[in-house]
Amino acid sequence: MSRYMQGDCQQVMSKFPSRSVDFILTDPPYLVGFTDRSGRSIANDKQGDWLFPVSREMFRVLKNDSLAVSFYGWNRVDQFMAAWKAAGFRVVGHIVFTKAYSSKSAFVGYRHESAYVLAKGRPPLPENPLPDVMPWAYSGNRYHPTEKPVSALRPLIESFTQPGDIVLDPFGGSGSTCVAAAQCGRRWIGIELLEEYRAAGLRRLTEFQRGRPAAPASVSQEYGSMA
Repeated sequence: MSRYMQGDCQQVMSKFPSRSVDFILTDPPYLVGFTDRSGRSIANDKQGDWLFPVSREMFRVLKNDSLAVSFYGWNRVDQFMAAWKAAGFRVVGHIVFTKAYSSKSAFVGYRHESAYVLAKGRPPLPENPLPDVMPWAYSGNRYHPTEKPVSALRPLIESFTQPGDIVLDPFGGSGSTCVAAAQCGRRWIGIELLEEYRAAGLRRLTEFQRGRPAAPASVSQEYGSMA
């Protein structure tokens, strides 16, 4: 049963059985207090008190000998790494996504996104390992201020899971991971704290199931779980 849930991901995951999901792919807040040009922000993006308990829940609900992939804030890598290792994860890979544009410029122009590949136990190696440098298409951030492109997430799901596996995204945002999982023939569970973004994700998933692209406008209706 695939579903997109609203709530605090630590509390929601605490109700999941242990070792119940096959793969985690997520893009948590980077702990930098990000606000985009239109004023959109992300919940819990300033304080990191959630990082250790959420990482522990992620480890608990993930099946033995399975993988998680998490984006992170590069200038907060010490906090993310400490939480992942304390939870029990082992770092087994690092992926850099190269952009054709700068999302911001300071001492350098920021033209990449990155994610760590984390293992619980000893997962089997993929048949055709992905390169650790991959392309990145601009999403337009239509539904979420830090929206990840589905085209960048699909290869991760295809490489690290099998058809019918359950893909979990505890920080679901506007549902890019769930859309990618649906496109790959996987089951999915998304969790998002802010109803505005969850509603946008549900609309994207509904439109995908109907075979039509979603419009960028947000949706305010309350939806039940997705089948």
